[in-house]
Amino acid sequence: QVQLVEPGGRLVQAGGSLSLSCAASGRTFSRTTMGWYRQAPGKEREFVASISWSAGSTYYADSVKGRFTISRDIVQKTVYLQMNSLKPEDTAVYYCNAHRSDFDYWGQGTQVTVSS
Repeated sequence: QVQLVEPGGRLVQAGGSLSLSCAASGRTFSRTTMGWYRQAPGKEREFVASISWSAGSTYYADSVKGRFTISRDIVQKTVYLQMNSLKPEDTAVYYCNAHRSDFDYWGQGTQVTVSS
């Protein structure tokens, strides 16, 4: 069992910055990919960024490349998403995900609203 907890939603102005966190608990995360996804109103959930737990390799969606940074703290079992130069189109519910061949867990989601 894995629990992923993301603190509450935020409101920020366009051009601003915001950091999301995802605290994981319940099991070890070797061979696990941690990711952030988002879902805007009326749209499907989409990939934002991911990081391999062990090696720290990162991947980003083109829409956030150069603006967002994903990182992890292995000791604290926490994954972060630093979001800079935010745009109104970044407004969405952001979900943390833990994926391995034998499991796939999601956080409850946190609302990010970027005002223009």
